[in-house]
Amino acid sequence: MTERQDPRRDLAEKIAGEITLSDDPGATLRKWRTDFDVSQTELAEVLDVSSSVVSDYESGRRSSPGIGVVGRIVDGLLDIDERRGGDRIRQYARVLSAGFESDVVLDLREYSATIPLSRFYDAIDATEIAEGSQDSITGHTVIDSIRAITRLSSEEFYRMYGQSTNRALVFTGVTRGESPLVALRVVNPTPNAVVLHGLEPDELWEHAPKLATIDDYSLAVSNADLDGMLDAMRELP
Repeated sequence: MTERQDPRRDLAEKIAGEITLSDDPGATLRKWRTDFDVSQTELAEVLDVSSSVVSDYESGRRSSPGIGVVGRIVDGLLDIDERRGGDRIRQYARVLSAGFESDVVLDLREYSATIPLSRFYDAIDATEIAEGSQDSITGHTVIDSIRAITRLSSEEFYRMYGQSTNRALVFTGVTRGESPLVALRVVNPTPNAVVLHGLEPDELWEHAPKLATIDDYSLAVSNADLDGMLDAMRELP
């Protein structure tokens, strides 16, 4: 079986590698657990331990888990996902098969830990226009808005989420924001946050805040230097 024919194994290896090699394994474990939308209690039940054990690993009160423990944790997360229908595993399979030209997707990254959305906005000098129900992200995708809208199908738009919708989509080259926000309406589910780059708050399409509220994502704008913005994002965990 080739590597791309076994997304569960590939995803397991990725998660285990990130936790094992992380400078803060507990934070990385917590990031993946929350990304799978699994509570500490749910994971503990699968591992047949108390929830305090999971909490202690995530907080660093216990020494970093060894390879064997990490493997059990990863298998537990994937087992829970499969029982729920395997959405996260299928999503990763889509990522493996996704291929984007560099002039369409400028950057796509997963973080080693969940970060507050406010920290992301501070890093890229963004102003929040509409608030969503989620206040954290685990990655970002930076997209050339014109090339993405003119070239990509709705399925390809969805692949830009990377491993999770728990992320920020940053559209560059925006003049008003109408086109990318309308394009997002055909994509389900929506990301936690959308940033429109290249305009000031008073230049934003008047209906943009309402669309963000209807689809429940945080909407922000930034007019920071593009290269500087990309560098700042790449320094995030």
